[in-house]
Formats: sequence, C-alpha cells, structure tokens
Amino acid sequence: MENLNYKMGWLLVFFDLPTTTPEDKKNYVTFRRQLLDDGYLMIQFSVYARPCVTHSRILTHMRRIKQIVPPDGSVRCMFVTNIQWDKMYIFHGKSQPPREISMPEQLLFW
Repeated sequence: MENLNYKMGWLLVFFDLPTTTPEDKKNYVTFRRQLLDDGYLMIQFSVYARPCVTHSRILTHMRRIKQIVPPDGSVRCMFVTNIQWDKMYIFHGKSQPPREISMPEQLLFW
C-alpha cells in the first residue's frame, strides 16, 4: 500500500493584490473571503493553505482559484505533501505565540 502522506497534503495560495482604489480593496476582500469560504486557513498575510486528499481535489481548487483572481492580482499555488508540511520550520518572535496547523481530523480517515 502506498504511503498516503505523499498523496495527501496542502494547497498553498500566495497572492499579491493591489489595494490602492476602492475597487481594488473590494476585490481583495472578496478574494480573501472566497478563500476562507472554500476552507482555506490563513497561514500568514497573503498566504493561505487548504488540505487536499486527492489530486483531483487539488485540480478542483486550482480551477476555483483561477476563476476568482482579481484583474490586477497575482496569485501562485503550490502543493506540498503532508511529509513536506510536517518538516516545515517555524520561527516566532517573543511576542508571537506558536500556532500549530495540522490536517483536520475528518481527513485522517483517508
């Protein structure tokens, strides 16, 4: 049986969106809200992640992202496996409490 940790993982979304005009700000808020409504978690400002259990789910979410990119926005997507995610190094300053983000429990059945 193949190791599921190499098939399951996280779709990371990195974006730069302009916020100089009221329309730009509205597009930014709409884009961010759509990510959150689709199950993404904020990792850092302009960096969001969503767990995916199959390759078809990754493709589905990338199609959704492509459809909602604002006209003047720049968005990048990257998939990392569970193994790669677990090997991430996270450094915090003294005033920043550590926050761990792990695969949601309902996905552990896969």
